[in-house]
Amino acid sequence: MNLSRSQDEKLEGTTFRVYTYVVKEGKPVGTREVMRGANLSSPSVAYRHLQKLEAMGLLQKNEYGEYVVKEKANIRGYLWIGKRLVPRMMFYSFIFMFILAVELVVLAIHFSVEDYKFKVFFLLLTLITVAAMILFLVEGIILLIRSRRGSSVVDGER
Repeated sequence: MNLSRSQDEKLEGTTFRVYTYVVKEGKPVGTREVMRGANLSSPSVAYRHLQKLEAMGLLQKNEYGEYVVKEKANIRGYLWIGKRLVPRMMFYSFIFMFILAVELVVLAIHFSVEDYKFKVFFLLLTLITVAAMILFLVEGIILLIRSRRGSSVVDGER
């Protein structure tokens, strides 16, 4: 989805929290539901942010006046996995965790039959995988904390 630069800036803070709440619900929601679910101070605050999202083309009103997701926005640094917004770095960390598990199994199987050079090489390879996994995990956690606060960017522009 292509959003203009002015719309790009609107999907931050409270508007971002409201949007992710509506997506996670996966059903039509009213302003009072959004107020409670996104921890807002009043229904009018929820309504204002729902209107912003509707103007951006991300939500639409149904015949009962409830809001439903029209389109999922591409949010920089995140992947949509079903209804969940997952930091891309966290996803990469899980890939490296899987690779590490495979490396440890191979190392365990071959440890008793291989020579010293193989063991050292494989341990170094495993250390590099552990370092990459930890790096991506830390970056993913930082993005997760930011998303809980409601800061994000649409389509990779700032």
